[in-house]
Amino acid sequence: MSQILESSIDAANISLERDVFLRTLIRELSGTLQDVVGLEEASGFISVVGQRMGDKINQEYKSVLKVSQLTREQIAEVLVDLKKRIQGDFYIIEQNDEKIVFGNRVCPFAEKVLNRPAMCMMTSNVFGTIAADNIGYAKVELHETIASGGDGCRVTVYLKPTEESEDAEGREYFRSLDHR
Repeated sequence: MSQILESSIDAANISLERDVFLRTLIRELSGTLQDVVGLEEASGFISVVGQRMGDKINQEYKSVLKVSQLTREQIAEVLVDLKKRIQGDFYIIEQNDEKIVFGNRVCPFAEKVLNRPAMCMMTSNVFGTIAADNIGYAKVELHETIASGGDGCRVTVYLKPTEESEDAEGREYFRSLDHR
């Protein structure tokens, strides 16, 4: 009897594997935070994690590229590459000395990001941390997100304080003193 039960459980069509499990875990954690402390506070908690992830990812790319600082062009390519590696589909719409504008067709969190805008703080903080560490300053504006029901995402990373960046709604990031 137990062998029949075991084989039917093994054959069950249950969409549970590590990737789905971890994306669901993050979704439920962010949803619980949003429900308990509110969207702004939940975003703050997720921001801390995003900053730590950004620091680690930044150091890894700089080490592999054998540079102490990434250029603006390298920052843009690194941000696209890191999203590709985690199954996002970010691309560069525009870039100049003042900003980099990204589009995105696929969220790395897939459907798990829907109605969880706090999860977008991972993108904001990873992008902002990497840009600020290398350039000195960044402000990240999330214009449109899949989490909020958009067909895609549109993200601007401002690289210097300008009139446009001052008017933008977003989070500012600065090079930390221990990253000089």
